Amino acid sequence: MTQPTVIRLHANDDVLIAAQQLIPGTTIDNERVTVRDLIPSGHKMAAHDIKAGDRVRRYNQVIGFAKSDIAAGQHVHAHNLGMGEFERDYGIGQDAHPTKLVDKPATFKGYRRPNGKVGTRNYIAVISSVNCSATVTRSIAGHFTRERLAAYPNVDGVIALPHPLGCGINVAGEGMQILRRTLVGYAKHPNFAGVLFVGLGCEQNQIAPLIEMVGQHEEGMLQRLVMQEEGGTTAAIRKGIAIVEGMLDKANAYRREEAPVSSLIVGLNCGGSDGYSGITANPALGGASDMLIAQGGTTILSETPEIYGAEHLLTRRAATPEIAQKLIDRIAWWKDYTSRTGAEMDNNPSVGNKAGGLTTILEKSLGAVAKSGTSQLNGVYLFAEQVGAKGFVFMDTPGYDPVSATGQAAGGAQIICFTTGRGSAFGCAGVPTIKLASNNALYERMGDDMDVNCGDLITGTPMSVISQRIFDAIIRHASGEKVRSEELGYGNDEFLPWQVGAVM
Repeated sequence: MTQPTVIRLHANDDVLIAAQQLIPGTTIDNERVTVRDLIPSGHKMAAHDIKAGDRVRRYNQVIGFAKSDIAAGQHVHAHNLGMGEFERDYGIGQDAHPTKLVDKPATFKGYRRPNGKVGTRNYIAVISSVNCSATVTRSIAGHFTRERLAAYPNVDGVIALPHPLGCGINVAGEGMQILRRTLVGYAKHPNFAGVLFVGLGCEQNQIAPLIEMVGQHEEGMLQRLVMQEEGGTTAAIRKGIAIVEGMLDKANAYRREEAPVSSLIVGLNCGGSDGYSGITANPALGGASDMLIAQGGTTILSETPEIYGAEHLLTRRAATPEIAQKLIDRIAWWKDYTSRTGAEMDNNPSVGNKAGGLTTILEKSLGAVAKSGTSQLNGVYLFAEQVGAKGFVFMDTPGYDPVSATGQAAGGAQIICFTTGRGSAFGCAGVPTIKLASNNALYERMGDDMDVNCGDLITGTPMSVISQRIFDAIIRHASGEKVRSEELGYGNDEFLPWQVGAVM
């Protein structure tokens, strides 16, 4: 099949999507419209005349309001489309339906941990309790080069997880609660056979409460190191190296074995979205999400500011009114949060998003929600909260990719699927991140960073085929095949707990 000229997503839509750059004077016969402006690929064109103040629809949903009269065939973007207030129909639970599980679930090869969880990787993590111990944390992990780990072929590596927080914030405040949930979530994560917490000693974020919050752990595989107790930097690095060396034999004893896909928690994320993201990669990932849930697995949608304006599509799928209300409450929190900080919910989309054809946060959110498929919403979680529900759930995170993925991983995601249209170069520390390209041009241009192409939907590949392609990639990479970001060394610098509240 050849690439179409334009894409109509719904019969009621007021805009058409340019599937290739459109030149003024071009006639779109099947839509009976003539192109009036130069319209870049992925951008919107008016399907008919639109009056100033009229609602403008894409996906049969409101994406904004016309700021001026728009003639059929004109480019529709930030110059003539803006935000506006309107009522959403939350329709709580109206589209909720339990997923029928498959008769013969698929399996992958993972690392079974003593607590029953299954890892997709087998790392030892060195985690800072505070920014002051970041250098020591990096130095300890950096000692364990590929050559030094050659005798431990089943250990994927020793990774450092430093961060800029841990002091200067209220011990009892929301920011500290989020930080501790994040660090404890990583310490409990099945992708880490062993964990060493490294602190300075005088910080607000003391290690002892973190160890207590982690709870029961395999003997000898959860350790602590305090620089001030050891006599400073050099002594602490030497001691930390010795502690990790003492974990290597146990970590290396783990072997991959068959495990049901129901053991998987998969984060659904996106970054650098474009006008194709909501047409190709996101709905294709939504199909793969539904497939995982039919296997008994769990998927996590996040990025609360990037579902704003589309939250009604999720509340309609909520399993209970209480779950729907939790989501509505998080949207209300974000409205208050942005107001307090002098921002607006429509500060998103980014410059890159707009260059790719996305105009308002409403439009971006409607495309982003497509990553969640059609399964019912079984839970809403705070940032980095441990995910216990099966099926499709939502986690409250910012839209900023490193922070959002950090929260999903802390919540238990052993693998992340990350869609991009502009070409985001991202990887999550210790958690393989599968990159999904929304268009063929991106996949060809940045193939070194991409794992799966979804752009061939535009040229005729069925959506079901692409969803299966993503599902197969999840099984393959969960079973040990490295993703591109792992090969390229991404992850350590992308570990970024969410910072909220005053820094004092």
